[in-house]
Amino acid sequence: MSSAHTVFPVPEEVGRLYDRLTALDTAQTGGSLHLGYWEAEDDGVPLAEAADRLTDMMTDRLRVDGSHRVLDVGCGVGQPAMRIARRTGAHVTGISVSRGQVARATALAGAAGLSGRVEFRYADAMQLPFEDNSFDAVIAIESVFHMPDREQVFREIRRVLRPGGRLVLTDFFERAPIAAGMRSVMDRCLRDFIMTLARPEDYVPMLSRAGLRFTELLDITEQSVRRTFEQMSKARGDGGELRTAFDEAAVEKFGPADMVDVDEFGSVLLSAEKPL
Repeated sequence: MSSAHTVFPVPEEVGRLYDRLTALDTAQTGGSLHLGYWEAEDDGVPLAEAADRLTDMMTDRLRVDGSHRVLDVGCGVGQPAMRIARRTGAHVTGISVSRGQVARATALAGAAGLSGRVEFRYADAMQLPFEDNSFDAVIAIESVFHMPDREQVFREIRRVLRPGGRLVLTDFFERAPIAAGMRSVMDRCLRDFIMTLARPEDYVPMLSRAGLRFTELLDITEQSVRRTFEQMSKARGDGGELRTAFDEAAVEKFGPADMVDVDEFGSVLLSAEKPL
């Protein structure tokens, strides 16, 4: 997938980044380092609750229950995987290229009494260590933008999905050309967090080439992006845990407040399935 930016993610570098960001398991984020979802302007729920809401929106689209196995690609410290297991009864396997996050997720699942229903493994989505047709559904919450080749990841996901299995993901994209005054901010964000931006129009042909059938593409930017960065920047600016975590992660060159006014930075929710 082409991009106007030149970042090229390397899995080992992404893993080291998230080893450092494991410190972001805080009350502000609820342990889920991803966007929230707010249904209206006057929706005043905190980021942790809004992030759970987005996880639930994605989980509902997986259509799984206690008879199913789910793969969480880019599992973080495991909060979404544990939430999926609690809500649906499904068995969830989370993978990450961060050994620190895998260790933290495993410890949290044990403390929550979920070790028999969730598990976490160090693995690269570009070469999934699972047999064909191993999972009924795959979820990828803001992880594919860290992958060197989205289409290769989708080919691997198709391989491990059972026929009829569903993929649900969120990804970042460039809604419009980045304004000149904001391009340096965007470039810092992509560089510091080792990300690339998608083009939504590429998804249908890319999924088709990978053997998956597109079912939904939903722009959730207005419900997610600005409010998330506003709440993250507030937490960082008041001297709380989130600020400490960012500083310890050595990403002080970039902060959430820098992205609040970058309206061209968008988020999309996408669903696809493996044909029967």
